[in-house]
Amino acid sequence: MEYFVNCNTATLAPYTNPLDQTKAAHLYRRLGFSASVQTIDSAVGQNAGTLVDTLVNQAVATGPLPPPAWADWTNANYPEDNDQARAIRNGQYSEWRLAYINALLSNGLKDRMSFFWSNHLVTELGVYDCAAFLAEYTDCLQRNALGNFRTFVSEMGLTSAMLFYLDGVFNNGNNPNENYARELYELFTLGEGNNYTEEDIIETAKALTGYTERGEEGCTKVTFNPERFNTENKTIFGQTGNWGYDDVINILFEQRADSISRFVCTRLYEFFVHPDSKREEYNPGGTYPAGHPQGIINEMGATMVANNFEIAPVLRQLFRSAHFFDDTTVGVIIKSPYDMYLNFIKETDFAYNNDMLDRVYEDSRLLGQTLFSPVDVAGWQRDRTWINTNFMIGRWLTCEMFIDEFWNNDQEQFRTFGIAAAGPTGATNNDPDAVATAIIDRLTPKGLLEPVNYSAAISVFREPYESDMVYQNGSWNMMLPNADSQVYLLLRHLTRQPEFQLK
Repeated sequence: MEYFVNCNTATLAPYTNPLDQTKAAHLYRRLGFSASVQTIDSAVGQNAGTLVDTLVNQAVATGPLPPPAWADWTNANYPEDNDQARAIRNGQYSEWRLAYINALLSNGLKDRMSFFWSNHLVTELGVYDCAAFLAEYTDCLQRNALGNFRTFVSEMGLTSAMLFYLDGVFNNGNNPNENYARELYELFTLGEGNNYTEEDIIETAKALTGYTERGEEGCTKVTFNPERFNTENKTIFGQTGNWGYDDVINILFEQRADSISRFVCTRLYEFFVHPDSKREEYNPGGTYPAGHPQGIINEMGATMVANNFEIAPVLRQLFRSAHFFDDTTVGVIIKSPYDMYLNFIKETDFAYNNDMLDRVYEDSRLLGQTLFSPVDVAGWQRDRTWINTNFMIGRWLTCEMFIDEFWNNDQEQFRTFGIAAAGPTGATNNDPDAVATAIIDRLTPKGLLEPVNYSAAISVFREPYESDMVYQNGSWNMMLPNADSQVYLLLRHLTRQPEFQLK
């Protein structure tokens, strides 16, 4: 018998309790890449629905990154010398990575969602290898992140990055290429084997022909060539006509609305709430007990259809709900590498620079998460795949190196964080165990599992003054000279704990 770890039975009814520190941190860790102590403390006591509406409204109002100077570059803009051209391209990729990682840190839900969609509507930079295509792809992700999913899919399919990645540029009328048609149904909208046939794929591929005009191979924006379009009648989901690209999108979303909404809402649920959404196989038309994940997904899907595939109403419904804030959802998702590094930066509020963000990119790549290049068209599978023997050691070591770099840059910021984490009496509190516990609880979703784990961490925190009498005579506090190193040692210890890997 398969064991399902999702025990959540709460419903989509609004969560009405005032937010405490645990639930406020939970909200910010899921809707963005976490937040500072001050931001989380300001959310304590607030109404969840009001705060969620504010965060969603901010995300909807946030625009995409400004286009870079090279957004319209083609092959003609690069030197003929391949090595020089390669060096310029690599510089452009580095510039855009830094801009986007900064956006992940700054833009909350907006770029949490664009990051999510980059793993759903997948392309790989190494395949299309064009800076202008990357900028266009990122712009599409950001503009549509909380917009209309139907519009999103339509626009994404015509980006040059996607047309090159899934062979749309080779989809000629007299020799259709089925790659994009297959992934459009299997991975982007319906799910593998769900409510489409091989004949639907074949006929859809014909309707998607013609987007093959690309000038010289490489970095020229793809456009439509009517001479390469298949003008035969095609039958897609039972509808027959001389269909083209727009017709495919219209027929798909009109004929398969429920299947699309349910597939997409399953992905949203598993990303934002719990990685296990099934306690049994889905039974179309079946009913589920109140709060059952499958029933929750059905309700989310109904909201999406009722709102003509707008994404924001679905997110509002989910994030305001008792189901989202249920205790069983807190700390059950394994952090991706980007979550691990960016959450740490946000939660400690340590000062960072572009060199450190370059390290976020490189270390995440070593741990299996390469920005703009998921492992394949199905994307990173997330959660349990982030943890194996090699990756676990890599997570420990890279986190320790980050902490060392923060320490070398500015030791005093460790004291500042420790004081803030410990609360209003952080600077004067004479109880090292209480301060260490407060820091631990700030950086883990539910604290440490057992008292013995707290005891071990507190021992590490106490170490710099263990041979003095400051603990015994009650004179210890965070203003002592070595208190900054106490926080440093505790953070290094914490990053190796299982609970630190969760959000």
